[in-house]
Order: sequence, then C-alpha cells, then structure tokens
Amino acid sequence: MNLQFSTLKKIIVCFVLLITTRGAFAQQGLNYTQYIDNQTPINPTFSLLNPYGSVNTLVRKQWVGVPGSPTTYLINGSIPIESVNGSAGLVAENDVLAIENLTNASAFFAKSIKLNDKQNLAVSISAGFRSYTANYSGVDASDPVFQNNIRQTNLNMGFGVMFYTSDYYAGFSLPQLNIRTLGTASLQDNADFQNHYYFTGGFASKLNQDYKIKYAALVSYSKDASVVGDISSILYMKSMIGVGVNYRTNNEVAGMLSINYNVFHLGYAYEFGTTAANVGGFSNATNEVTLGIRFGKESAVGDTAIK
Repeated sequence: MNLQFSTLKKIIVCFVLLITTRGAFAQQGLNYTQYIDNQTPINPTFSLLNPYGSVNTLVRKQWVGVPGSPTTYLINGSIPIESVNGSAGLVAENDVLAIENLTNASAFFAKSIKLNDKQNLAVSISAGFRSYTANYSGVDASDPVFQNNIRQTNLNMGFGVMFYTSDYYAGFSLPQLNIRTLGTASLQDNADFQNHYYFTGGFASKLNQDYKIKYAALVSYSKDASVVGDISSILYMKSMIGVGVNYRTNNEVAGMLSINYNVFHLGYAYEFGTTAANVGGFSNATNEVTLGIRFGKESAVGDTAIK
C-alpha cells in the first residue's frame, strides 16, 4: 500500500513539474491578473499614486483541482513620507509548486519629483532576499532520483521609474536583479530566476459623474522567454463596483470584479486559457482574490483616474 502511494505521489509530482514548464513558471516572473489596481509589487513607484498608503493582499490558485498546482501568496504595503515627497514599504511573495517553494521579500523606497503642476517623475530602489527550497526527498527518500534536496538563499535588488499625472502613467521596472542563479536543479531555473523587465502604462476616462473606465497595459520580458503582453480594462460605477476584462498574449483571458467600500477594496478574477494546448488539454482555470485597505479618508479607488 505504501509503495503504491509513493509511486502515485511521484507520478503526480513529475506530472505537475512537467506541465509547469509549459505553464505557470515558464511565464514572466511575478504574474497576477489584477495589476490594474495594484502594481506596487511590479514597480514600487506605483505606491506614490496613493498619497495615504495602503496594504494589499492576494491569493492566486492556478489549475484548480490539480494536486500540487501553482499557488501564489502576495502582500505589499506602503506609507507616505511627505517630507521628501516619497513612500516606503514592503513586498513579500510566496510561490508553492508541488515540492518547490519560492519566497521573495524586499523593502523599497520611492521618491517623486514634480516636473510642473501636473507632471511627476518617480524613481524607486528596493533590496531584499530570495529563498528557494525543493524537497525532493519528501517524495520518496529511498529513490536515488529524489534524494537531492535544494535549499538556497540569495540577495537581490531592484529599481523602477515612472512618469505620471493625475490621469495617466508610464513606467519601467526591474523588480529583482538577481546576483546569481538560484535553484540550479529546478525546472524553474530557465525562466523564473532570470531578470524580468516590466513596462507598464495606464490611463482613465470619466464618462460622466457616475461612470469611469480605467485601462492598463503590462509588457514583461526575460532572456530565453517570449515577450508577454497584458491589456486590462475596468468600468467603475460610482467608484464602488467595477467590472472588467484582461487579455494576455499567451492565449489567456480573465473576467474581473472589483468592489470598493470606504477604505476597503475586494477584487476577484477568473482566468482561463483559450486553447486546450495550454496544459495538455486539462482545465487551466485560475482563481485570484485580492483584499486591500487604503489609509486616509478617501475611498479605495479615489477621485483621480489612476488611484
């Protein structure tokens, strides 16, 4: 019975790791759908768009129903530093994939410079660590193939720039500049531990007093991986309820729902692939939930287009 269970466990682990070379960890580093309302983990200068500070959490579960499928936990927070027209904060991320576990944590500082009454230029710098473990012996300690566990930690740093007004923004960031390769025996090594570059932009249009549309775009690039582009749009009604859609160029589409009440923000996204080849014909639905708290007296969305 134990032998059968061990064999089944190895099959599941190998299967999940195999399909992820074509899926989640072959994507562009930090990856989540609801970046339109929270880009601080990608580019910390985004925190300057909110003058009051905030705390945001996210849980992303891919391929629901597949044991060991990728799960992401993300939290970030920031506080304003009015004396220097800046902000400071923390970003922490944990990715779990079968027997593999990746944790990133960093602190950042961002500062904005006013170019004129409407235009601003912001820069940010961040520093932290990345820890990776792969518990192969937990699959079957008696099998020589699964005896070499991996536990490594390294330091990393990042930077970002952003040009913005109250109506639009455009930015570039390298959130994790890896000092050395991490997880050399992992299937993730070829994609997830390389430097990832992000280009972002967004703007909003007020239709009338009750309706506003927000748009955002995200392009990510890393060496030896294809360029991935995202386009998102959300229609907000009375700055309280938003309904939107996201399209990703690797044939993924998501529907988004956003609810804002006072200082609280709740978001949900349901993402799915448009081709059966994405994960070998298996259902690749992804559920993503966000919860944010914005400090200050304004609502979670705010009065300006990009808050």
